[in-house]
Amino acid sequence: MNEQTLSMRLERVAAHVPVGAHFADIGSDHGYLPVALMRRGRIAKAVAGEVALTPFRSAERTVRENDLGHLISVRHASGLAAIRPEDAITAISICGMGGETIRDILDSGKTRLNGQERLILQPNGGEQPLRQWLMDNGYRILCEEVLRENRFDYEIIVAERAEPVTYCAHQLYFGPLHLKSRSPAFLGKWQRKLRHKQKTLSHLTRAQQAVTEDKVREIARQVHWITELLA
Repeated sequence: MNEQTLSMRLERVAAHVPVGAHFADIGSDHGYLPVALMRRGRIAKAVAGEVALTPFRSAERTVRENDLGHLISVRHASGLAAIRPEDAITAISICGMGGETIRDILDSGKTRLNGQERLILQPNGGEQPLRQWLMDNGYRILCEEVLRENRFDYEIIVAERAEPVTYCAHQLYFGPLHLKSRSPAFLGKWQRKLRHKQKTLSHLTRAQQAVTEDKVREIARQVHWITELLA
């Protein structure tokens, strides 16, 4: 993967960035996504934020080698601290982290959000608490995707600030739009999840070490929900 050939996961993230956006990629790693979008003429300007020094240097190098330093600002910063008011950001991507980590980045950087941005989020697990944060903070989920790449299931959640919306527990767990579309990729993911959770539940019920009843009950509830989903 490089700035010319993105992974399938990042290609799907890129597809949700509005044309002409002022784009911020938080946790940009090598900076491939903003550079690819700029090379394609999809975005007007960009910020690549990275908290770790080595990928920050990599992103700087990618931007420099593509002669895009006048259009892409690479910033060594934690989370949304990479964004400044004068950037007038209209789209933010946060990819390749756990859903709880993405949630915490959004929550700790709330004052940097103007409410007009499209959020394009690609959590590696932990989608439920991320959807909960979006609902609690007035964001409506506009699109949800599941894709499988290199034997991993990835989710993409696109959201924008809108009228208050309430999602039920099932919608927060599975995704409100997934429950409507029931795509083959979505059903495949949950078939694999069901097998894994059934094994976990079987192991816990046979295990000699003390396991909290709440944990067993929670996994049993999830197994029931997934079984109903796939029925």
